[in-house]
Amino acid sequence: MTTTYPSSPTRQFHRQSSATGGGAPPSSKPLSTDISSYAYTRTPSSLITLATCNLNQWALDFDGNASRILTSCQIAKDQHASYRLGPELELCGYGCEDHFLEQDTFDHCWESLVRLLDEGASDGLVCDFGMPVLHGGVRYNCRVICYNRRVLLIRPKTAMADNGNYREGRYFTAYTAPTTSGGSERHLLPTNFANKFGQRDVPFGLHYITCADGTTIGCESCEELWTPQSSHIDLALRGVEIIGNGSGSHHELRKLSTRMELMINATRKCGGVYLYSNQRGCDGSRTYYDGCAMIVVNGRIVAQAPQFDVQDVHVVTATVDLDDVRSYRASQPSFGIQAARLATEEGSGGGASNGLLCDDIHLVFDPLDVSLSGKNRPKVAEEDLSLQIAAPEEECCLGPACWLWDFLRRSGAAGFFLPLSGGADSSSVAAIVAVMCILVTKAARDDPEGIVAQDCRRVCRQDENSLWVPATPQEMGNHVLHTTFMGTDNSSEVTKSRAKRLGDAIGSYHLSIKIDLM
Repeated sequence: MTTTYPSSPTRQFHRQSSATGGGAPPSSKPLSTDISSYAYTRTPSSLITLATCNLNQWALDFDGNASRILTSCQIAKDQHASYRLGPELELCGYGCEDHFLEQDTFDHCWESLVRLLDEGASDGLVCDFGMPVLHGGVRYNCRVICYNRRVLLIRPKTAMADNGNYREGRYFTAYTAPTTSGGSERHLLPTNFANKFGQRDVPFGLHYITCADGTTIGCESCEELWTPQSSHIDLALRGVEIIGNGSGSHHELRKLSTRMELMINATRKCGGVYLYSNQRGCDGSRTYYDGCAMIVVNGRIVAQAPQFDVQDVHVVTATVDLDDVRSYRASQPSFGIQAARLATEEGSGGGASNGLLCDDIHLVFDPLDVSLSGKNRPKVAEEDLSLQIAAPEEECCLGPACWLWDFLRRSGAAGFFLPLSGGADSSSVAAIVAVMCILVTKAARDDPEGIVAQDCRRVCRQDENSLWVPATPQEMGNHVLHTTFMGTDNSSEVTKSRAKRLGDAIGSYHLSIKIDLM
């Protein structure tokens, strides 16, 4: 469905009562074309601006993680978004591993949340944060939804990822809603939070948010999208229009294509707006989180962040018309039948016990209100986005290159040493370092005062108070990569020459030595 900004308000006319009363007989005079005697009301808007992000978080870097979250919230506000979604476990970092078994990790997350709210992250912005929560003595992987310095809802994850490199079941428990209290629980907030903001407890469970303007927001967390009975199906049948998925998904070859298919098919089948947020980068482990935050509406992608990048924060926004979602669902009779059946099975209210009414939150905006339609607000997404999907060969190169940069800048290492034989293996590694230098040099030159440029100056041992950035990727390669051809009397000139030419192309500091006597 194509939507455009209306050029004039939609008017609903009502004849005003005359002084003689509404029951006076109609006049015999012809009707006047003057409409000054009519009152009109503007049809409520259904336009909303939403934001999601990639964040390069670091395990247990609570201060740094909070700063990056604040930056993403500010960017979302600058784009006039009213809802911001963040990655899974963004406050502490996804890869904390056995530190999730320590109480300090949970305490510091609450301290970070206090800082975020105190510094205005949620002022005028619904924020969906990811953090671990200890509830009833059980550790849960949760989404914490906040607005105007108060917590609206803590929503725990219901399915743990325990395949491949994932070990969530070691640290967290999959949540099951209680059957005795109507599925509703209350979570007692920490003392420092209660003292700071005056809020003592918060709903805890599988709820969704209903705003005063009728907008509904639900949560689905990472692995739940991949399960046979995904959470978004139940949420859609309950009328939830916006679903946020905060994820901690690491890179695997062609995994992005599968991820996109799941989200596209979910919204194509059920309708709705689906936001996906992911961590990006190396957060201290051997895996690389490949970002690619996106916004999907009714089976089409309208916003997408890069999959591979060296920036710490990347926010994407989109303005969507929620009437598109309502019309899309109304056009599918089978959807209405199943939604009505769910309401009938649960009795009157249709599952309203799962909806939390927040009558002070208004998320939609009026496009005719000049004060709300700033120039930075994205226009209504009318066409499908041209998808950015790397070829398999590009994935094999870009993923490790971004991982190497995070490892280099955060480990304190001075660079890499590579025995370069001129063969396929060592040459491939050298090429990956070269790609790293290309990505970092471009980002540093685009913003000489940014975080990437600052890290580049420190790694290259340049004056950190200057604005030095490498002029070429080869210049950076000369600072961070040392290569050596370690030949013997049996080595050919062909491999020696190949190693030297590759080193020169990359810009590495290259030596050729013989190791017969070593």
